[in-house]
Amino acid sequence: MLTAFTIALAAEESVNEAVPNHWLIGGITLAILLVLLGALLAFGAGREHS
Repeated sequence: MLTAFTIALAAEESVNEAVPNHWLIGGITLAILLVLLGALLAFGAGREHS
């Protein structure tokens, strides 16, 4: 029984190594949204109001 637990624990550790950092994903998402917001503001800056 102890060997099955050891194998399961080792398998779980190897799975968790492939998970990217959640702060990195959040930072990339925030940067993309800020770039899109800046593009929207730059595009609409020279247009007249309708």
